[in-house]
Amino acid sequence: MSVFVHGDNILKKETHDKKYCDNLSRRYLQEIRNKYEEWKNANLAITGPVRQLQDTDLSIIEERTRLFNEYKSFLDQQIYAEHFDSRSNLHSSALEEFMYYLFKDLVLDYSEHALIGKSHAFKDIFFRSNNYVSMITSPNTLVEKKDHDFVIGSTINARFQCRGMTDADSVSFDMPAVAIECKTYLDKTMLEGASTAGEQLKTRNPNAMYIVVAERLKLTEAVNLKKYKVDQIYVLRKQRNTDREYRYLEGYVANPIYPDVVWHLYTTVRDYLATDWHGTLADGLEKGYLI
Repeated sequence: MSVFVHGDNILKKETHDKKYCDNLSRRYLQEIRNKYEEWKNANLAITGPVRQLQDTDLSIIEERTRLFNEYKSFLDQQIYAEHFDSRSNLHSSALEEFMYYLFKDLVLDYSEHALIGKSHAFKDIFFRSNNYVSMITSPNTLVEKKDHDFVIGSTINARFQCRGMTDADSVSFDMPAVAIECKTYLDKTMLEGASTAGEQLKTRNPNAMYIVVAERLKLTEAVNLKKYKVDQIYVLRKQRNTDREYRYLEGYVANPIYPDVVWHLYTTVRDYLATDWHGTLADGLEKGYLI
């Protein structure tokens, strides 16, 4: 699994045999490629933050945010925004890759085998035999999976075997500890979808954290955020969404991605990963309250 999802998105456009073959598309992609490589290399040259708190942590997050603002301002130019529509995922995949740069050294500090990046992760497991004879000879294990934009977690390899039998089903799946949904803007339909995904994840892994990260917000005050099954919603630009045709009018001011919001996101995830996830009945009984 590649962690450079935005780079992969650019590469797919560069190598597509039917789309983006015209000279203008090629020129735009080359310009984006050059700027992307600068952004990627600058982030890979930076180390941290890691598990151990350091005095430089905030300044590192601020620098990663500055680099992302610089790249995103380039990518969000009108010529590129109109040439590559939202269905191409060019702009949203940049936010997903930013999540990787933000957390890569923290997660590596836990283990080189830890799961990080875009993931086709665990959703459910079930057993579907053709008949009873099949059931007692083979588990017929099926794992249902769900795409997540960004995950920190673990890849689990498991074997299921019927008693007395030698044949076994070997299955492998990604289990998120943290799942992050990335959006260029967040509207009610997107939030409802994220809430459903968060609820499904927490049903199978009650200790998991589910976060939505958006650049802009497209919700009204009539939305009751308390009913949605997400742990936090971050709006990186502290700004409501404006349709693209108005965003390029003279006088429109696009907020930057704010480093204090990114810092809150980072420390929330770091603190969560470092915390013991007590959740047994024995833990609750000792305190006198269970949830």
